[in-house]
Amino acid sequence: MKSETSFPPQEGAAPPSRCPDNSAFKQQRLPAWKPQLTIASVLSSFFLTGAFCLTVGVCLVLSANSVREIQIDYSDKCSHCSKLRENSSNWNKECHCSVNFTLKEDILGDIFMYYGLQNFYQNHRRYVMSRSDAQLLGRNVNIQRSYCAPFSTYRNGTPMAPCGAIANSMFNDTIDLFYNRNSSVIPVPLLKTGNSWWTDKNVKFRNPESYNLSSAFAGTARPPYWQKPAYLLDEGDERNNGFVNDDFIVWMRVSAFASFRNLYRRVRRIRYFSEGLPAGNYTFRISYNFPVTRFKGRKHVILSTVVWSGGSNPFLGIAYLVTGTAATLTGFVITGIHLKLRKKKTYFQKQ
Repeated sequence: MKSETSFPPQEGAAPPSRCPDNSAFKQQRLPAWKPQLTIASVLSSFFLTGAFCLTVGVCLVLSANSVREIQIDYSDKCSHCSKLRENSSNWNKECHCSVNFTLKEDILGDIFMYYGLQNFYQNHRRYVMSRSDAQLLGRNVNIQRSYCAPFSTYRNGTPMAPCGAIANSMFNDTIDLFYNRNSSVIPVPLLKTGNSWWTDKNVKFRNPESYNLSSAFAGTARPPYWQKPAYLLDEGDERNNGFVNDDFIVWMRVSAFASFRNLYRRVRRIRYFSEGLPAGNYTFRISYNFPVTRFKGRKHVILSTVVWSGGSNPFLGIAYLVTGTAATLTGFVITGIHLKLRKKKTYFQKQ
């Protein structure tokens, strides 16, 4: 058995140093700039910030107020359909209702149609997680291992496509707009595509690969609350079906608040509507499928224009106004404190 031999330290050898290297970085000798705060620089920064925020806030509020918007609540006007939908056994029965309204002035420019929901909470944690992003990308995944339960498979084991509570609760009212011109009824042309985010349409949602869409969804079934399978969501446009359907993509982007609106259609600017919507009488014809009575909700349909700052949401402008006001008031407070202290200093110097 070998024994290790230890050598005593040599006499006169210096112990290893624990000091950092003698470099500009480790010795903190790098050039630095330390601002010297003066009363002039502090006050100018507060007042300039306040003036900038107030200017931007006023512009945003005026821009939001210039948006033309028509909002119609059809929850009570379609009450007979609402009562029919409360009974789940009537899921295959159609129910239609009409809502008339009048535009006193022309609405010019691009016009967007939204549907709005009140008291519908999409921000619940289990609801937000109840989806399979891998399935929405068109991949062959095991749905039972996802967060889609209890909307993952049927009792016989057939997987749902798409799965999850978000997809199952998709808004499915059909809303058409008609223009009553003289004695004729003219349907307003509406665009069903181009309403979703480009990143959602081209990156986050893909259909399964197959020679046709119906075979791609073979072996799956529609969610319980859906009336049509995913590959028949838009029978008029084969490219707007499956997981890349615009209405489905818009719905899957959940809202943070209980009251929200989602983009539904855009008015196609042709013929009588090349400049927008002319003044006159209009009718919304609604195929009522989405019940809201059980959660005490309300449903709206909104026609709105947009401006350079977006829609009619004054929140950002109000936020800028509040920030600008706070910065300006802070500047005045600091000015008052400075003047008071300077007078006191001058008084003691004279004494």
